[in-house]
Amino acid sequence: MNTFTIPARLARPATISTNHAEAKKRAIQLYREWYRGAPEMIAVYSLNYSPQYVRHLLRQRFEANRDVTDLRAINILLLKSRQEFQETMNGWKLPDQVLGILLKPKETGPPKTFLEKFYNGRDEEAIKPAASGVV
Repeated sequence: MNTFTIPARLARPATISTNHAEAKKRAIQLYREWYRGAPEMIAVYSLNYSPQYVRHLLRQRFEANRDVTDLRAINILLLKSRQEFQETMNGWKLPDQVLGILLKPKETGPPKTFLEKFYNGRDEEAIKPAASGVV
C-alpha cells in the first residue's frame, strides 16, 4: 500500500474507442484494474468489507452497463470509470463517497410506478441531489 499519493501513478491518456471490439477490450482492462485494486481500496479507506465483497459490488456496477450499445455512451462510461478509479486509488475521495456512491449496491427490480412512489410518501428521483454522482 502506498503511504503517499503519486498523481501520475494511475494516469492514462484519454482515449476514445473507434469500434465495439476496442471498447470491450478497454472495459475488460478497466474491470481488471478495479478488481486488482480492491484490497488496496480497502486498506486506503479502512473499509470493513472483504475484498471478495468489494469485487462483487464492482462487478455489479459493471454488469449494470452491460447492455449499453451506443459507442459514444460506452466511451463516456469508460472515461468516467477511469477517473473514478484514479481518484479512488489515489485516496482523493472521502470514505463516505466510496461507501455511498461507489460501493452502494444498486437496487434491482421493476421500476416503481407513480402511485407506488406516491403511497411511499416521496419520490427518490426528485430528491436526489444533482451532484451526487449516482446514476
